[in-house]
Amino acid sequence: MTQSIKVIIPAYNEEDSIPLVIADIPNIVDEIIVVSNNSTDNTEINAKKAGATVLSEPRRGYGYACLKGMDYIANLDTKKQPDIVVFLDGDYSDYPEELIKIVAPIIEKDIDFVIGARDKKLREEGSMTGPQIFGNWLATTLMKLFFGSTFTDLGPFRAIKYNKLLALNMEDKTYGWTVEMQLKALKKNYSYKEIPVNYRNRIGVSKVSGTVKGAIFAGVKILIWIFKYSFK
Repeated sequence: MTQSIKVIIPAYNEEDSIPLVIADIPNIVDEIIVVSNNSTDNTEINAKKAGATVLSEPRRGYGYACLKGMDYIANLDTKKQPDIVVFLDGDYSDYPEELIKIVAPIIEKDIDFVIGARDKKLREEGSMTGPQIFGNWLATTLMKLFFGSTFTDLGPFRAIKYNKLLALNMEDKTYGWTVEMQLKALKKNYSYKEIPVNYRNRIGVSKVSGTVKGAIFAGVKILIWIFKYSFK
């Protein structure tokens, strides 16, 4: 049975990269949803020209943008709702064509949740900052310690069964979105798998890891979610 796939791409001022991201997404995808997170450039115009459904979320925050995309899907006719939702960044740091191998474990082996792990051997030099690398190590080490998980990354390129995504009741509005999803998946005993993916230097400047403020807030949010679930 063919499974329907929708992609949600949060984007803030990604006018140069967003057409490249959309162009490289395999045609097995039913709909590409770009959520412009209060962009002030031509992100929305360029995404529409590239063929995406474009939504606008004025409240700044990665989680806000992802939730906007989920809300859009939830309000579709049930026949148009997907079997699988893929989350992908809009800065062209991921390789969208690798979506096929990200969704393969769900389609072929009935896995609930798949993370694209930014393997060190497959990362372009400089594509992840020191704070990002440390934050990933700390978060995944704590998840292993408290939950016995095998996660090695908080990679934003991920796929999940739509019904399983809904059951997570996602709520984080900003930097804690990825770790919240992984923690809740662990608590619900979802089957999961990591797939090594390539990763390159993004187009433009990162809004999180590219600033000291962003890196600190992201780190704090990650720790809050981990300790919140560790002591529940």
